[in-house]
Amino acid sequence: MKILIAPDSFKGSLKSPEVARAMARGARAAFPQAEVVELPVGDGGEGTLEALVTATGGGYESHTVRGPLGDPLEARLGLLGDGQTVFVEMAEASGLSRLSPERRSPLHASTYGTGELIRAALRTGRSRLLIGIGGSATNDGGAGALHALGVRLLDRGGHPLPPGGAALADLAEIDTSGLELPQDVEVLVACDVTNPLTGPDGASAIYGPQKGATDTDITTLDAALAHFGTVVAEQVGRDWSGTPGAGAAGGLGFALLAFLSARLERGVSLVLDAVRFEEHLRGADLVLTGEGRIDRQTTSFGKTLAGIGERAQRAGVPVLALAGSLGEDLGDYRAAGFSGVASIVPRPLTLDEAMRDAAPLLETATRRLLEVFGSTRVVR
Repeated sequence: MKILIAPDSFKGSLKSPEVARAMARGARAAFPQAEVVELPVGDGGEGTLEALVTATGGGYESHTVRGPLGDPLEARLGLLGDGQTVFVEMAEASGLSRLSPERRSPLHASTYGTGELIRAALRTGRSRLLIGIGGSATNDGGAGALHALGVRLLDRGGHPLPPGGAALADLAEIDTSGLELPQDVEVLVACDVTNPLTGPDGASAIYGPQKGATDTDITTLDAALAHFGTVVAEQVGRDWSGTPGAGAAGGLGFALLAFLSARLERGVSLVLDAVRFEEHLRGADLVLTGEGRIDRQTTSFGKTLAGIGERAQRAGVPVLALAGSLGEDLGDYRAAGFSGVASIVPRPLTLDEAMRDAAPLLETATRRLLEVFGSTRVVR
């Protein structure tokens, strides 16, 4: 029997490689003779870096870069095991997790550190650059990242703009003479949102509040990004501001489209391709997956588990999913490719207790679930 274990993270508790290890222990306890393959995954957001490096047998490269408010911090690149792909997780440098709630500053936070990571990634000589842009603390339209890559954003007096999205209201000129990008590098962006750069569904209005933006801040930022979009359209000859995904990560998606000729693609698809999911799926009798919470949204387009269910269903392989909690409405999970879903919590527990003991709970729940699975069919 071959069991493929491909979980997402249990956010706030376990990273996906840790989830995979706990599930694998439970699987081996239930079926000691089984071939158990650990393949942690993600959707391009925070935690995907470790999932990709672990799943592909790759490594890390550390760099000192600027955090969202300019303070130095250590951030990593993922050098994937295929020898061709380098992965940048923007949350490493510019993520919301890099700031305590009282330090969140959407008007001034910058993606400069993410640009430094992209610059370092391009210097690795690899032909494929993947960028995961979930979990940002920024709303600067990617201006900081462009600055780190050699683009100069100038006001009417020819002075460089200060960091942050609010400063884009004073943008008068964009100097790209210092932007050097290798022509033979494919740039792909893991992006699971379809928001445009501005407007009621744009970066500032939809995601600004979680980054600490007030109503006044949102108005200021939306106007500044709209001006940025206009100036960029004049410069590059195309208006990218209305493109689905341009508003991702506070507008970083917009900058990557306009200046790096990037392609925005469904995050889980990029990740599953990068870890060679179909190759590992061959010969599997069962896929085990999971994440912190499973509900109707889990099986919607763009979610990690949805992508796993789709591919396993096409291959005719059953999928069982475990979660820290189950929503009241699970939707039609069977149509999405899942044979069953279950919670890892066996009795009433506080949230703190469940998160603290997530690994042993996962191991036990996996063993019990597989024992039930094995009792309902012939296991070879």
